[in-house]
Amino acid sequence: MLVTAIVIVILIAITAFFSAAETSMTAASRSQLYQLEQEGDARAKTVNRLLARRERLISTVLLGNNLINILASALATSVMIETFGDRGIAYATGIMTVLILIYGEILPKTFALMHTTSTALRLAGIMSALVAILHPFNIAVQVVVSWTLRMFRVSAANRHSYEQLMSEIRGTIEMHIADKEIVHEEKHEHVMLRSVLDLADVTVGEIMIHRKKVATIDADLPIADIVEQVAASPYSRVPLWRDQPDNIVGVIHAKALLRAIDSVGREKVDVLALAAKPWFIPDSTSLLDQLNAFRARREHFAMVVDEYGTLLGVVTLEDILEEIVGDIRDEHDIPVAGVRPQTDGSYLIDGSVTLRDLNREFAWSLPDDKASTLAGFVLHEARAIPEAGQQFLFNGFRFQIVRRTRNQLTLLRVEPPRTGAENAVIAA
Repeated sequence: MLVTAIVIVILIAITAFFSAAETSMTAASRSQLYQLEQEGDARAKTVNRLLARRERLISTVLLGNNLINILASALATSVMIETFGDRGIAYATGIMTVLILIYGEILPKTFALMHTTSTALRLAGIMSALVAILHPFNIAVQVVVSWTLRMFRVSAANRHSYEQLMSEIRGTIEMHIADKEIVHEEKHEHVMLRSVLDLADVTVGEIMIHRKKVATIDADLPIADIVEQVAASPYSRVPLWRDQPDNIVGVIHAKALLRAIDSVGREKVDVLALAAKPWFIPDSTSLLDQLNAFRARREHFAMVVDEYGTLLGVVTLEDILEEIVGDIRDEHDIPVAGVRPQTDGSYLIDGSVTLRDLNREFAWSLPDDKASTLAGFVLHEARAIPEAGQQFLFNGFRFQIVRRTRNQLTLLRVEPPRTGAENAVIAA
């Protein structure tokens, strides 16, 4: 009985090995293992090779695990029957169930989940040898499994669509962003990654500079006035129009204008000859497509028009980059105080501030599929043009119209939903 008990303990230890190997290798981070392999870690390379043929790995684990468990149970049953007779079957079943469940499954798998990558690396060599030894058995098992699946018309192919892969990446990023232990700088990096994935889903119409904020110059003005306006503008590229502001005939670059003045003198400069041909793009163009177009054309500036050809605004390469890395300001940018936090927890926000900027800055969840700005969102939800002083409750947020200029909502007070902790403080 002592020898049998020792053998059973050894078999349970082997079962624990298989359980830890299965859990650690299937739960290990593929990206981390890939990075370790690139750094020259031979064990990581072995794990990646095993995971590349996952069906062989799982087949080896299941074959070894079941073989060991059955053998251990059979030995325990034979000993118990010798000692207690027929009642030994029940005793052996109960004892082996507890031992295998705790020491052969739960304990090793819990440890493997707590030390996933390190456990996978330690067990990689032994599992690689076992997969090679049991390869003939694995082939036979795979043939039977494939034949059975075909008999029931079930495809055994493992296909991952582009949408599934992108969804998995997004889910991983969101999971890490939600981690409270991540510091602010690391969360900013995760937000940048999420913004890169959103480039294909966001259109230039959602981030463009509206035509009301675009600085343009009448091409028929005297050259002195044009030079003065270009010098006073904080932008390096300025659209030129003729007859009416919507009729854009060119885009003048401040550097080209200064070079021409230095070369031929101010009075002889032909502004339209220096101006680049305007590039018009539809407002439905995705940021990813526009970014590629900017790179292909080696341009940084485009005019945005709607389906009727009406000028809506402009978009620049910097605008797209800011969607990824956040606001980029230089010494010539005009600071715009679009969001002003208040002591009561609310915010005074200009109506022209975009919902994407608010969601990214404060981790809000205001829907931006129907409107791009805060004012547009309130107009869409209210189904009317509110008066100053009116309040609304949308998506858990309270909106108060602070200032309205003609039909435009220029300033709003926004109160985000309060958390349970904040409500408890207020109640106290």
